[in-house]
Amino acid sequence: MPILRTDALTRRFGPLTAVDGLTISVEPSEVFGLLGPNGAGKTTVIKMLTTLLPPTSGSAEIAGLDITHHAAEVRRVIGYVPQLVSADGTLTGYENLLIFAKLYDIPRSERADRVREALEFMGLAEVGDKLVRNYSGGMIRRLEIAQSMLHRPSVLFLDESTVGLDPVARNGVWEHIQRLRVDYATTIFLSTHYMQEADDLCNRVAIMHLGKLAAIGTPAQLKASLDKNDATLDDVFIHYTGYELESRGSFRDVSRTRRAARRLG
Repeated sequence: MPILRTDALTRRFGPLTAVDGLTISVEPSEVFGLLGPNGAGKTTVIKMLTTLLPPTSGSAEIAGLDITHHAAEVRRVIGYVPQLVSADGTLTGYENLLIFAKLYDIPRSERADRVREALEFMGLAEVGDKLVRNYSGGMIRRLEIAQSMLHRPSVLFLDESTVGLDPVARNGVWEHIQRLRVDYATTIFLSTHYMQEADDLCNRVAIMHLGKLAAIGTPAQLKASLDKNDATLDDVFIHYTGYELESRGSFRDVSRTRRAARRLG
């Protein structure tokens, strides 16, 4: 039985249809990738699934809970790491996690152990007492993932969580994400602009274009759908969206990436 499903999920902003009738399902412990150019609707999908934005029409369920009618219950079974930095740089890693432990209503008797366990799991035990403003970009992202996993959610949402990181830091973050899936059976739902990341990590990917679902399948299936020898996921992306990966970034896109890189150090 799917851990997440959507049925004709739609979101409009006035005359603009940002997400148009999205129907997908995600299996437990799956790493599911959502790809598409900027403006395709990826972040809007994640905001609806994390109950931050109500759908205009259609429906979605997570762990059997309707995102509209049982929003509070949904928030208890999900974790969310947004694009922008959410950790407080003026606090230590331990203090950041302790605040989230309180927000998630983790019993007082369990908080310290849960925080220490999260720091250890994400490779941050030795810097837990350091101010977050002194962390590297990769360490900040790992801390944010630790925050989102304190209550041991069934589904973890990651919205371009490795943007602005160098390749070494990116690989480090994903090593820990893979451990979450294996050790805790966490379902991972991610959006990314890095095709290699999606190819290496995702069991299945969905490609959105202009708010609609353009293609869905395993990376191997999608590459095989092209009449091309040695097709890559980059080729798949270009085929289904018409966007060239190297040239599609606008000034705003480049600026956003650079701002994220500065925030992450």
